[in-house]
Amino acid sequence: MTFKSIISSDKLVSILTVGFFSAFLFAATMDISHFSTIINTLFGQVAHLFGPFWQWLMVGNFILALIVALSPAGRMTLGKRSKPEISTFRWLSMIMCTLLAGGGVFWSAAEPVYHFMSVPPTFSDAQPASSSAVSAALSQSFFHWGFLAWAVLGTLSTIILMHAHHQKGLKLRPRALLYPLFGKRLENHWFGAVVDTVSIIGVAAGTIGPIGFLASQLGYSVESLFGVENSLTLQLCILSAVVAAYSISAFSGMDKGLQWLSKLNVIGAVLLLLAVLILGPTAFIFEQFGNAFGHYVVNFPAMSLGEHDAGWMTGWTWFFWGWFIGFAPMMAIFIAKISDGRSIRNLVFAVAVCAPIATNFWFSALGGTGIFFELTQAGSISAPLADAGLPAVLIAMLQQLPLQFILVPAFLLLTTTFVATTGDSMAYSIAVVTSQNTTPSKYHRLFWALMLGIVAGVLLMAGEGGLGALQSFIVITAAPVSLLVAVTLICAPITIREMMRQNAHVNSADLVPVSQRV
Repeated sequence: MTFKSIISSDKLVSILTVGFFSAFLFAATMDISHFSTIINTLFGQVAHLFGPFWQWLMVGNFILALIVALSPAGRMTLGKRSKPEISTFRWLSMIMCTLLAGGGVFWSAAEPVYHFMSVPPTFSDAQPASSSAVSAALSQSFFHWGFLAWAVLGTLSTIILMHAHHQKGLKLRPRALLYPLFGKRLENHWFGAVVDTVSIIGVAAGTIGPIGFLASQLGYSVESLFGVENSLTLQLCILSAVVAAYSISAFSGMDKGLQWLSKLNVIGAVLLLLAVLILGPTAFIFEQFGNAFGHYVVNFPAMSLGEHDAGWMTGWTWFFWGWFIGFAPMMAIFIAKISDGRSIRNLVFAVAVCAPIATNFWFSALGGTGIFFELTQAGSISAPLADAGLPAVLIAMLQQLPLQFILVPAFLLLTTTFVATTGDSMAYSIAVVTSQNTTPSKYHRLFWALMLGIVAGVLLMAGEGGLGALQSFIVITAAPVSLLVAVTLICAPITIREMMRQNAHVNSADLVPVSQRV
C-alpha cells in the first residue's frame, strides 16, 4: 500500500498545517520564555543568511515584471474571460485593502517618525530630528512599502498561477507555481503538499501577527483615550469582535462580504486622507512627498542592494522582505481569483506601480503629519514613542489635529477593517488551497477564519512573548517560501513564452478562411 493510497495530497495539506500550529501553540504555552529564545535565535540566523538573497530576489522580481508588462506580452489577457467580471474600482479596492492591511494605518504613522528620530543607514549624513531627516525618513518608508514589496505579492506569481489554472486545469494552490518545470507531477504528490503547507504557514503567521497586534494596539488606544486598563480581558474582547467581523464576511463569500469590506475601507481611507490634508499641514505634506519620492527614486539602488548594518537590516528591511515574501504565494492566489479578464500590463501596473505610489502618498500624509508636529514642537510625538513604542505614534499624531474626537475613533475603526479584510481574504485563500473544490464551501472558509483568530488569542494569553515569537517566526517561514518565489523568475518567462505561442496559434487560425477550416 502506497502513501498516496493512505492519504490524499489535499488532506495532507490540512493535516500538516493544523498539526504544525497545534505544535507551535503547545510549545508557546508550555514555556514561552524558552520558546521565544529559540525562535529569536533562529530569526537572527535566517535573516543574516537569507537577507542579502531576499534583496536581490525582490529587485529581480520587480524588474522582470516591468519588462514583461512593457513588452508585447503585456497585452495578453489572463484567465478565460475576455473582459473582467469585477469592476476596476472593486478590483483595486480588494487588492489595496488586502495587501496594505493594518500596516496602512499603523506603520504609515509610526515608521516615518521612527526613521526621522533615528536616521536609516542610507541617509547617515542627515541630522536626526532635523529638517534634513524628513526626506530620509519618508524615503525609507516609501522603500519598505513601495515598488518591490507590492511587486512580489502579485505580479509574476499571479501570471503563472492563472495560466496553470485556467489553461492547464491545475488547482489554484502554491504548487502550481512549479508547473512550468514539473508539469502536473506535483498535483497529487507529497512534495506538492509540503509546498502548499509551507506557503500556508507563511501567510498564516503573517496574518495572525497583525490580528494579534491590532488587539494590543486598540487596547493601548482605549486605555489612553478612556482610561480603561489595557488588560488581557480587554484585548481578548477586541480580538473576538475583529474575528467575528471577518469570519462573518468570509462566511458570506467573496462576492458579498469581502467586496463590501474593501469598498468601505477605500471610501473610509479617502475621507480620512482628505481630513488629514485639510486639517493638517497640507503644504508640508505635498512638498515633502515630492522631495521624498525624488530621494526614493535616486537612492533606490542603494536602498535595494546596499550592504548596511546587519542589525538594522534585520529589524527593518529584512524583516519586511520576509513578511512580504511569506505572503506572496497565497496573495497571488487571491489576486488570481479576482483578476480573470485583466491584461498582464493592467495587472503589473496596478499592483507594482500605481498601488505603491498611492501607498507612499498615504505614508506622507500620516507619517509626514507626525514629523511636522515633532519639528514644530519637539517631544509631542517622540515622547509617546519613547514611552509606549510604535503604537503610540498614531494616537499622538491624531491628538494634535482639530476634531480629534472624530478622527481618533475613525482611524482606529479603519485599522480594524483593514486587518479584518486581510483576515477574510487570507482565510479564503487558505480554504481554496486546502479544499478539494475550486470554490471552497462557506463552512470551510469559516473554519480557517476562526482558526486564525484562535491562534492569535492563544498567543495573546501566552503574553507578549507569544506574539513576539510569531513576529520573529514570520521571517523564519519566509526562508523556504523565498525559494519557491525565486523559482518564479524562471517559471514566469517559460509561462509567458507559452502564452505568446498559444496566442500566435489562435491568431493564425483566425486568418484562415472559414471555407478552408476543417
